[in-house]
Amino acid sequence: MFSDIGALELVTLVVLAVLVFGPDKLPKVIQDVSRFIRKVRDFSDSAKEDIRSELGPEFKDFEFEDLNPKTFLRKQMEQNEDLRELKELRGSFDLKKEMNDVADAVHGREPQPSAVNGSPSAGASSGAVTSANGTPDLLKKQDKPDTAERPPYDSDAT
Repeated sequence: MFSDIGALELVTLVVLAVLVFGPDKLPKVIQDVSRFIRKVRDFSDSAKEDIRSELGPEFKDFEFEDLNPKTFLRKQMEQNEDLRELKELRGSFDLKKEMNDVADAVHGREPQPSAVNGSPSAGASSGAVTSANGTPDLLKKQDKPDTAERPPYDSDAT
């Protein structure tokens, strides 16, 4: 219940309780508070049992923690077979390769040939900046064109 309270906070609460209630009334206050907490727990447990009995035998495995939206969605997603197939499909999709192909198409370069396992080969096109594994590095800028060579006109940029 109080797992996130540190030692310093606990000492501060005890000192504050002694100052507020006094050393002679403090044991009685602690007993009253613990009795109140015990009654609240008993009330909530009996309410849960009443709800389970009213729902009937088809809800015997019903847990109140399932009413939390995150827990409910997690359980539903684990049970859904279609979502498992989507996860497998997502695992087989190589996003990095697709991004490199799109970048090559945008920059007018030839797409890199793929090996049998789907990974790009070490040979890169002449205008691309490549990383250590031979794939184009989209974060690095390309070399500037020759001064005699004029860059293409871009009507959207003007």
